[in-house]
Amino acid sequence: MSAPDSPGSIFQRLRSWPHPRLPGGRVAIVRLHGPIQGGGRTADQVELLRHLREAGRVPAVVIDIDSPGGSATASDDLFLAVRRLAGAKPVVAAIRGVGASGAYLAALGASTIVANPVAVVGSIGVISVGPRAPRLLERAGISVDEVRAGRLKGMGAPWRDETDEERAKEQSIVDSFYEVFVDRVADARGLSRDQVRELATGEVWLAEQARELGLIDRIGDIETAVEVAADLAGVPPKAAPVRLRRPFFMRLVDRFATRMAASIADEVELRAWDRLRF
Repeated sequence: MSAPDSPGSIFQRLRSWPHPRLPGGRVAIVRLHGPIQGGGRTADQVELLRHLREAGRVPAVVIDIDSPGGSATASDDLFLAVRRLAGAKPVVAAIRGVGASGAYLAALGASTIVANPVAVVGSIGVISVGPRAPRLLERAGISVDEVRAGRLKGMGAPWRDETDEERAKEQSIVDSFYEVFVDRVADARGLSRDQVRELATGEVWLAEQARELGLIDRIGDIETAVEVAADLAGVPPKAAPVRLRRPFFMRLVDRFATRMAASIADEVELRAWDRLRF
């Protein structure tokens, strides 16, 4: 008699069963909405893009983008996956509302970038943010013991101020990411690095100005993007959204966690604004 599965092994098996719903002969629409957080979510998105790249029945893909960006490493991972997909079939990035920072980086992998007239595009830059709370801990009577090997180990720890060496090291990492971003934009948009540096200030533009600057190709909505992708693939402009299909239990867990997080956020916001009265 075999031993019962542990909860961990059950979850591992469920995670190994993502199969995408692939539309036969239709342009596939993949949604990239919300912050790019990395981890399992990005891994699932990259896996979906790989499935679409290998699926002969999918003639073209539209990446539906509405995201402010997020993790630098995850964003570049998505860019590479989109670029590989675009090497196999037409891919159009459709910026619905926001295509900024890492989301714009992901869009650069597509064959064509289309943006809504009032979409926000750009934010080419890198930022590293972390809290510093040594004075707060001191006032609370909390001390943190730190034992480390390697003088830069623990860099970014919130319980102490950073050293000059740590600050310089972090700046060098941010600068390196920035140079990669500049290179990606220059290569994808056919601009010189000097041109991109003038644009890579972290600012954003509405779609029309972004088009004039060479950051996108066309103005239009998601249907425009589908029409462009279908025309490139030589198929009728019919589309279907795709996602990784997961077992019902995993979808139920995700929905519960999402609703719980939303409820907590609403309560926090309500309490914060309750202090302001007419």
